Amino acid sequence: MYAKIKSERLRYIRFNQTNLRAEECIHLHDAVNNNIDGNLNLNNIGNVFILPSSYTGSSRHMQEYIQDAMTYVRAYGRPDLFITYTCNPQWDEIKKLLLPEQTPIHRPDITARVFKQKLNSLIDLIVKHSVFGETRSWMYSIEWQKRGLPHAHILIWCVEKIRPEEIDKIVFAEIPDPNVDKELFEIVTKNMIHGPCGNLNMTSLCMENSNCTQGFRKDFVRDTITGIDGYPIYRRRNSENGGQSFSLKLRNMKLK
Repeated sequence: MYAKIKSERLRYIRFNQTNLRAEECIHLHDAVNNNIDGNLNLNNIGNVFILPSSYTGSSRHMQEYIQDAMTYVRAYGRPDLFITYTCNPQWDEIKKLLLPEQTPIHRPDITARVFKQKLNSLIDLIVKHSVFGETRSWMYSIEWQKRGLPHAHILIWCVEKIRPEEIDKIVFAEIPDPNVDKELFEIVTKNMIHGPCGNLNMTSLCMENSNCTQGFRKDFVRDTITGIDGYPIYRRRNSENGGQSFSLKLRNMKLK
């Protein structure tokens, strides 16, 4: 039904170009005017229809969003936080709505609705409850992975800029302490552990020319380092310096 709705909208735009005040197709005229040698068959060019900015996903629609985003940057400077929020098909809200023998891939409508509701809750937590401090402005963009799961990239501008000494209070690149927050420890160790790759698993999908394309394994550092190529190196302590470790068993391999 949604495909039919999109088809009808495109059909209306196609037959109402004059009413929509579509601009001339400059690139089409350029192709004709630059046909110096006469090898261009004008019958193969086809008809070009201009999609207005009101059509979601069109080039003009995306261009307006880009201009709006750059206005934020001009007014407030660089954002303070860049947050990626990914849909988890194992969320209880998704699983309990599936029929017997169904998987989340069979119900993208449920996946999209649950993700949007959780995203709204996350935005409220950041903006209204000020978990990172008072928020000046914010924006986000939703993308879809090849597996059909949505994820959002969120930009946050804070009233009070985040100082370097405050980074470790906000961003963690370490395994949580199970004695402090066991639920967080289980989530991180289940969903956010990369690999194994490298010498332990040369057939990993991330391997290219005998190297991990994601730059793993990361070195241990005692303190966060900023200002290197624009990308910080977050604190990642080893067990001797107060960091946490755990044992991972995978395909008859036990790793630590």
